[in-house]
Amino acid sequence: MTERVAGVTGARALVETAAAAGVEVCFANPGTTEMPLVTALDEVSAVRPVLGLFEGVCTGAADGYARIAGKPAMTLLHLGPGFANGIANLHNARRANSPVLNVVGDHSSWHLPYDAPLTSDIVSLATPVSGWVGTIDSAARTSEVTVEALAAAMTPPGCGATLIVPADFQQATVTEPLAAVPPPQAPAPFATGRIERIAKRLRDGSRSVLLLGAETLTARGQRAAQRISEATGAKLYSETFPATAERGGGLPDLDRLPYFPEVAVKALADAETVVLAGAQEPVAYFGYAGVPSLLAEPGSVRILAEPGEDGVAALEELAEALGATNASTRRREPDIQDGLPDGPLTPTSIGRIVSALLPENAVVSVEGGTCGYPFFTASAHAARHTTLTNTGGAIGQGLPAALGAAIAAPERQVIALQSDGSAQYTIQALWTMAREQADVVTLIASNRSYSILRTELNRHGGSPSGPASASLTSLDHPPLNWPALAAGYGVPGQRAETGDELARALRQALTAGGPQLIEMVL
Repeated sequence: MTERVAGVTGARALVETAAAAGVEVCFANPGTTEMPLVTALDEVSAVRPVLGLFEGVCTGAADGYARIAGKPAMTLLHLGPGFANGIANLHNARRANSPVLNVVGDHSSWHLPYDAPLTSDIVSLATPVSGWVGTIDSAARTSEVTVEALAAAMTPPGCGATLIVPADFQQATVTEPLAAVPPPQAPAPFATGRIERIAKRLRDGSRSVLLLGAETLTARGQRAAQRISEATGAKLYSETFPATAERGGGLPDLDRLPYFPEVAVKALADAETVVLAGAQEPVAYFGYAGVPSLLAEPGSVRILAEPGEDGVAALEELAEALGATNASTRRREPDIQDGLPDGPLTPTSIGRIVSALLPENAVVSVEGGTCGYPFFTASAHAARHTTLTNTGGAIGQGLPAALGAAIAAPERQVIALQSDGSAQYTIQALWTMAREQADVVTLIASNRSYSILRTELNRHGGSPSGPASASLTSLDHPPLNWPALAAGYGVPGQRAETGDELARALRQALTAGGPQLIEMVL
């Protein structure tokens, strides 16, 4: 049932409707045109406001929150320029199919024709990173349009919805009842005819790869995929940058499909059948002369379940069709008993140390190639945990996503495994971590360079030693002082240069609780 809203503002009607739909957090960087919405957040205690000093922190945190909580977070942004500051992480959220509700204030409807300095085309800015865009055209329709936005955001596989709210409609009095909030939708059913067609190919001995994405990377999905693999010899991969993936704790040693296209092509070259379960067909991240854009062999791809369909049930039905009823339950304990690496830090030693010391049920937000892949490889034998990766490749996701994850699940330890260059894009997230006392340990892989750009220079026949190339890919003139930067935002910081120092610092940080930062000098 809906409650009648008697004499409240449009802004309050919007926030109450969002709360009724299950929205509990609003990551906000408001401006002048959002003040009625700020007042509404005072009046509706069910929605917790969290201030970000930069809009990219708000949007990235909403993405991380939605991935872990499995329900929408709300952002509150100021006009077109404020929204534009958050677009990079909304691009990542779109690729992750995260249900994010962006609320953007606009000038009063009667003021828009005068082209004031901050007037902008918010619809055009929002459309590429939103699955739904709408503008409230009267205060009376505020709740109704808010429900439309939330329903779109929550329809599997999920998407961002951007709701534009002119200031006069925020302030106007609303007497209409709140619109009814529809129940969450279940994933769409998959096409059952696919099961037998794929099962026949696998029974006939077709060399195969099973590529997992979306919800199939839960423990249940991976167990079903493991049964199929053990019954047929199919190789298992996750998509290269999964939104979330369960890891460790006896789950299959599931590697990500390699990032570099030549390596990915080689990994898929022998596969006569590439089965997609919740994953998109693998595509090269960038186009390179002589390298195919589509990485699987032509004609090999078979769709078991599209994103938004019930991929876990599809995997289980395929396993049943193959008679694959059991999977091995062997579990290797974390390799801490083998002795942790000492000596100067390397990406491989960092991966081993972090994996060995990872608490049970942690969340690890991974951004940056320096330590991301070594950690992912080592973490197959860690305690059970959840990883978040940079789905869309827009830099600056790691710290905000970790913040959002910590707010979504305050009972879980969050680790942000971050590279030094990308961390600077949204370093303001540290301040919000300190303000909210979010339980996040940030690990900065500090090699004082944009290493991926140096790799790409070599791939394109250039050299990172050229004067312009060296200048544009190095971060050591002056070097960043990470403990000092962290302290400036209210986060305790340490520096580690050896494996022993990192292990000691990480143990201390995990024991201390709250936000902590460790610079890992490479």
